Amino acid sequence: METLDLDGNGLTASRIGLGTWAIGGWMWGGTDEAESIRTIQSAPDHGVTLIDTAPVYGFGASEELVGKAVKQGGMRDRVVLATKCALEWDAKERVARNASRKRIVKEAEDSLRRLQTDVIDLLQVHWPDPQVDVRETAEAMAELREAGKIRAIGVSNFSPEQLDAFSEIAPVDVAQNPYNLFERQIDADVLSWIREHDTRLLAYGALCRGLLSGRMHADREFPGDDLRNADPKFEQPRFGQYLAAVDALETFAQEQFGKHVLELAIRWVLDQYPRSVALWGARQPTQLDPVDGVWDWHLDDDARGEIERIVDTHVTDPVGPEFMAPPTRG
Repeated sequence: METLDLDGNGLTASRIGLGTWAIGGWMWGGTDEAESIRTIQSAPDHGVTLIDTAPVYGFGASEELVGKAVKQGGMRDRVVLATKCALEWDAKERVARNASRKRIVKEAEDSLRRLQTDVIDLLQVHWPDPQVDVRETAEAMAELREAGKIRAIGVSNFSPEQLDAFSEIAPVDVAQNPYNLFERQIDADVLSWIREHDTRLLAYGALCRGLLSGRMHADREFPGDDLRNADPKFEQPRFGQYLAAVDALETFAQEQFGKHVLELAIRWVLDQYPRSVALWGARQPTQLDPVDGVWDWHLDDDARGEIERIVDTHVTDPVGPEFMAPPTRG
């Protein structure tokens, strides 16, 4: 397992993190508590020590499951707990951005309680809030660190301009953005900022909502409120383009490296930037088994160039992850 110092002060995490949005159930067709707990507790068996969650994932459910799993498993000294703040919701599960100091402080206290811990290792502003001065947001995060409530500060889905403004008040230890073979938008802006400032990257959606798992098929259906029902990547004819790219990537991975497309996709994220962490969503322990095939090999420049050529050849009508952005308050 490859590791990374998240804050420059010894907060060491694995370069693959367990993403727990789906475990929260909301927008993923429900959840199985016992199976979720087993999944979380099995992560360190694969060297996965970073667990990423958020209050909005199941409206507290994901954090509570993480907290229960970590406590029952006696894992607190073996894992890095990362969560988020700055989103609010109402009784009808309508989500909106709120990065005010009051909201951030309240969410941090609620997260500490749900996670059953006295310190959050990494707290991230989930989305920028155009209705709140970014300095107020940054000051609230800095105050939480000074009070010993959090160890490292992160932001998620911020632009370079927003990162500049935030970092004038508080350091950005970690930036979390969508990044995978099909969603490479940050190559044009955010990744340059991250490199220049020696910031760590948490790449969410590293498997692009399962598209890069190699297990999708054209007639796949998603139950209930599964967010993929609203994701334009899963609508035909575009869905067929992405599946064709996955098939070609699978062939390339097997012929060149003896690997599968899932392992290739994660290795690509890690080799794009040496201070990156790829978030791997899983709801069953067996979904973490392929983690073991990511280590001890790398993609050189020629391989990464060929991978991107394959994607661009097959996906002629690409679309980004914009559909996931929550609205501002009304």
